[in-house]
Amino acid sequence: MVENLSRDNIQKAVSEALDEDVGTGDVTTESLIPNTARCCAVMKSRQPLVFSGGDFAKFSFLSRSPEIQFEEVLHDGQWVPEDTILMKISGESRAILTAERTALNFVQHLSAIATLTRQFVQSVSSTHTKILDTRKTTPGWRTFEKYAVRCGGGINHRAGLFDRIMVKDNHLKALASQGVSMAQAVRELRSRHPDMVLEIEADTEEQVKEALEAGADVILLDNMSPELLRRCVESVGRKAQTEASGGVCLDSVREIAETGVDFISVGALTHSAGSVDIALDFEDF
Repeated sequence: MVENLSRDNIQKAVSEALDEDVGTGDVTTESLIPNTARCCAVMKSRQPLVFSGGDFAKFSFLSRSPEIQFEEVLHDGQWVPEDTILMKISGESRAILTAERTALNFVQHLSAIATLTRQFVQSVSSTHTKILDTRKTTPGWRTFEKYAVRCGGGINHRAGLFDRIMVKDNHLKALASQGVSMAQAVRELRSRHPDMVLEIEADTEEQVKEALEAGADVILLDNMSPELLRRCVESVGRKAQTEASGGVCLDSVREIAETGVDFISVGALTHSAGSVDIALDFEDF
């Protein structure tokens, strides 16, 4: 089972989402449904998917009523076919109706990320290449979206700008305008952060050679054709790890993996996943 997120982080996100949606009150539900009414609802998949975000859904309902009860809650990271019960919810009708959309918003989006990630991971199966996410995440949701990537079998690349050195093309251009070479930049970075992984972006074979000579731990091979990727991977050998990025999709990821790269970073995992089809239907109580 995938490692759980912080309970406090989930509760904070759910509270903010409910505040946004409910505002001063659910006028329809509070006008029509008696506060004594009770019901049972079933959350169900309408397509094959990897489930993620179960705790977000539970907290959404419990935030409206601590008396809500749950049955058959699936584990995050579990693949399910279409028409699978993800969880059963029973309790106060008002609470379930008011929290329904917030719960589904979290589960549908996080499950979409997990499902898409699983597709990429399966596409490179039998190769040694690993699928990475990126920083192309929804503002404020990075921790959650990267969690969903893990649910789908992907690997988190870096949480932010603080936990890995990554010298990109614009860094190199800014340095060049000051007369600073890549090798000089690497020496400075090593002196300041000796224990951090150091990655350098390269767009050409010459830049790959420079990054290797400078002592990069990882070389990011950006927007290269499969032929160029293969040549660069061969030239690097095992002297550094290699990562491919740029416009990666399900149609191309297998061919990229077969060049021998160690990692493929895929921004689409988080910025293009959208939502999967999950329904919440009321049953007879």
